[in-house]
Amino acid sequence: MNYLIVFLGGGLGAAARYGMNIGVARVAGSAFPWHTMVINITGCFIMGALTELMAPRLNISNEMRLFLTTGILGGYTTFSAFALDFALLMERRDAAGAAAYVLASVGLSLIACFIGLWLVRTLAA
Repeated sequence: MNYLIVFLGGGLGAAARYGMNIGVARVAGSAFPWHTMVINITGCFIMGALTELMAPRLNISNEMRLFLTTGILGGYTTFSAFALDFALLMERRDAAGAAAYVLASVGLSLIACFIGLWLVRTLAA
């Protein structure tokens, strides 16, 4: 049953990722992988916020946690695409762009996760 839960959530997350890819590309263009970076940052923020909501504050079932985190967020976040985007920037000999991309993506994603945790803790206090 857990595989079905992850499968369904993953499909929803992948569809959300596809929509975000299109939306961000329309706004920011596609010369730089803004879409992947935005997805990773928002996914980390949502992971932090959901974790803080589900664990100590709400009585969420393990199945729902699995559906939301491993399923939806697992389908939504794109670190495999992140790795490919980095490799492509390096192959284009854009080492500065690749370094900026890695630092911004990782750093902002970690910060977003902490902000998600903090925001829910603050609002719930």
